[in-house]
Amino acid sequence: MTARDLGLPVRVSGEDLPAAVTIWEVGPRDGLQNEKAVVPVAVKLEFLDRLAAAGLTTIEATSFVHPKWVPQLADAEELLAGLSMRDGVRYPVLVPNERGLDRALAAGVRHVAIFASATETFANRNLNRSLDSQLEMFEPVVTRAVAEGLDVRGYVSMCFGDPWEGPVDPAAVVSVGRRLLDMGCTQLSLGDTIGVATAGQVEALLDAFAAAGTRPAALAVHFHDTYGQALTNTLAALRRGVTTVDSSAGGLGGCPYAESATGNLATEDLVWLLDGLGVATGVDLDALADTSAWLAGELGRPSPSRVVRALRG
Repeated sequence: MTARDLGLPVRVSGEDLPAAVTIWEVGPRDGLQNEKAVVPVAVKLEFLDRLAAAGLTTIEATSFVHPKWVPQLADAEELLAGLSMRDGVRYPVLVPNERGLDRALAAGVRHVAIFASATETFANRNLNRSLDSQLEMFEPVVTRAVAEGLDVRGYVSMCFGDPWEGPVDPAAVVSVGRRLLDMGCTQLSLGDTIGVATAGQVEALLDAFAAAGTRPAALAVHFHDTYGQALTNTLAALRRGVTTVDSSAGGLGGCPYAESATGNLATEDLVWLLDGLGVATGVDLDALADTSAWLAGELGRPSPSRVVRALRG
């Protein structure tokens, strides 16, 4: 029995929505980074292959952060050496600095991402740097990556609320984001790191970027589902022209430096929403649900995704 056999979701197109959305799957990196028990490389490789087989075309594979800070991803070189890349699928990796970029280049990576903060406190806690010095650190990384022909994405954390500073001024987010774009990042992922955003905040931030001359095509959104608002916030972003949405298979993930950050928007929940709206993703919902159910079994717990629980029990 598949989701389609059940007659759900019924496709009803929305005139103010994009025809297609790119899902940036972060499960293998952001989804697994908080797991306390080390996940074997063989399981990670099967996870990546299952995601690609389900139709996902951008899958963030791992991170070249120092193993001391994220032990779960200490196997990045081994993982990439064993990865059978599928045609038409991108496998970006996260790099924190020039040493991380060196490792990525040595592994033959063609797509990288850097991660900045929109707030002073989180920049200090996450990177041990000030708001300005974090950007000074990233500038040579981006410049060199672009010179090497790599595509660079910029993550911006704490775009809506910060557990230490409270609500975040959209102007502060735009300032950090514009500096990353000016360095050479081709896309910004705007992160609701602790999951406190509301649809009105999402619209206000995207409007602020538009007023600063940033096209929606240069933006992506990354929502956590702490208060159950991730899908609502995604819909608000789509209606502002955003066509790239980050999500994590099974709803796994969090942030090791922000304890109030819960799981990411589940990819299955996102696909269910988009399927019902007639927005193309190229993702097979049943294959994706099977993948997340399989991974939950490997991790020894039920999947946190509502759609997976409904379809697979």
